[in-house]
Amino acid sequence: MCFAIYSANLAFGRAYKKGLDELGLTYPQWIAIVALWEQDGQTVSELGDKMFLESNTLTPILKKLEQMGYLRRQRDPADERQVRINLTEAGRRLREKGMHMNLVASTGLKPDEFVRLQENVVTLRDNLIKATAEEA
Repeated sequence: MCFAIYSANLAFGRAYKKGLDELGLTYPQWIAIVALWEQDGQTVSELGDKMFLESNTLTPILKKLEQMGYLRRQRDPADERQVRINLTEAGRRLREKGMHMNLVASTGLKPDEFVRLQENVVTLRDNLIKATAEEA
């Protein structure tokens, strides 16, 4: 199962490649943008937890996206130790530009099968996180 999940992730990255090249984004940059569409205003640590990336890996991705004009990073006025990430208007508009990259049809799954598989993968991920947290 580990290899199936790992290789499916790589296959998604390849499937997105042409569209991401058109947008000038890498797959990790795209995933960061998608995560911010789901919840804007996250801290760097929250986004890192969601993406399973350490800040030393995530920060260069965020810096590049900021240079591209897709997000802003700023210290949280309530807690100066935290850096909040907010999408710019250009970052929000990427959603429309990237709509052609909807890969549901490419999976060959019926819509209900796609939803069920996504739910099962999320459950699997959450159970693994819980199990490893209990071990720590």
